[in-house]
This record gives sequence, structure tokens and C-alpha cells, in this order.
Amino acid sequence: MTGRALILIAALAGLAGAAGYYVVIRPRTTAPVAVEVPTPDQATTDPAAAPKTQLAAVIPEFKLADSDGTLRSLKDDWKGKALIVNFWATWCAPCRREIPLLKQLAADRAKDNFQVVGIAIDFRDKVLAYAKEMQIDYPMLIGEQDALDAAAAFGVDAVGLPFTIFTDTSGRVIALHMGELTADEADLILGAVSDVNAGRTDPAQARRAITAALAALPPTTEQKSAG
Repeated sequence: MTGRALILIAALAGLAGAAGYYVVIRPRTTAPVAVEVPTPDQATTDPAAAPKTQLAAVIPEFKLADSDGTLRSLKDDWKGKALIVNFWATWCAPCRREIPLLKQLAADRAKDNFQVVGIAIDFRDKVLAYAKEMQIDYPMLIGEQDALDAAAAFGVDAVGLPFTIFTDTSGRVIALHMGELTADEADLILGAVSDVNAGRTDPAQARRAITAALAALPPTTEQKSAG
């Protein structure tokens, strides 16, 4: 099935019931949002211990066109930055809701060497029009099948939108957040990534700290209604 067909199916699902789709992909109480990256030993000697979503250990190599049509690489174009990589689509209601937060993070966290990059799994004309309407001022990469391939390269095979990947300044993948990001969640995750950047902790310790801290947060309104 082509990327265009997959996007169309997902868009129709979102229009039919965006709220239900959102709740399904963001159950903090049933699945941690920080996914452990297994060591080589775990991957080879204990397959059963591997998480359902096995993230890439580092930013994978791929290129996508930006808003101007220029091919960009997360790995090379933002080298030395801690990335907040948000996968989204214009038809996805929770994706649209979190854009103001992402814009705020881009503005507030630039001084701490964080960079927000959006990756839209969507039709180019739709993304450009919506980005202009919302005055999205952080870099935007756009694709159909190639954007789906980028998600798979990160280790996210079953794409439920939105989701956000966090890396440190060395390009190591620290955490995956499934679903709409809240300000409290962002503060916790970025605080842990900052500790890694400063050498106060390592990625594995940061992932455990993120998982524990997020699990301790009170449920969101959507989670209360789902429960």
C-alpha cells in the first residue's frame, strides 16, 4: 500500500473519530512513554525482554524535503542539537492542539540547545497551508511514504499520531512520547535530556527517570474520561 493511500485511510479514521483514536494511542497508565533501548546483549540473548517498540539507539539516516523543498537530514543538519522530533498530520486533532506548545518549546528551549523539528506524514500542499495559517516557525519536514519510512527508521512501526522523539546533543535517542504532549510532560522529559547533555546522568538512567516521573503525573482529562 502506498504512503498516499495510508495517509488517506488515517485521515478518514481521524475524521470519523479523532477523540477515540487519540485516547487509544496515549494510555499513560498502561504503557510507559519512555521506551528502553536494549543493549546488544539483551537483543541477542534475551529477545523476550525487548520492548514492543524498539527504538533506534541513535538518529537514523534519512532525508526529507523541508518547507522550501530542500532535502534535510536530522542527523547532519541539526548536528549538536538536542532534538524534539514531532511526527504529526494536519487531519489529526491532537496534533493540531499541541502545535502551540511546540512553538513555545522552540522559543523557550533554544537557549538550552534544543531544536524542535516537525515531520508531517501528510500531503505537502495541506501541510504548507496549515503551517502558514498557524505561523509554525520551527523547521518542518514533509513526506508521504518517505515520512512513514522515517518513522520506521526510528523503530516506530505502527504509526499513531502524534508522537514525539527526544534526542540528546550527541544524537542518541532518549525517549519516545506517544500521543499529545503536555507542558508538564515536556518539562520532565527535557529536564532529563538536559541532565544527559550535562553529563549528570546517562541515557539509560534518564529513560528510567522519565518513565517513573511520567507515571507519577496525574491523569489528563482525556485519560480520566477513557477510564
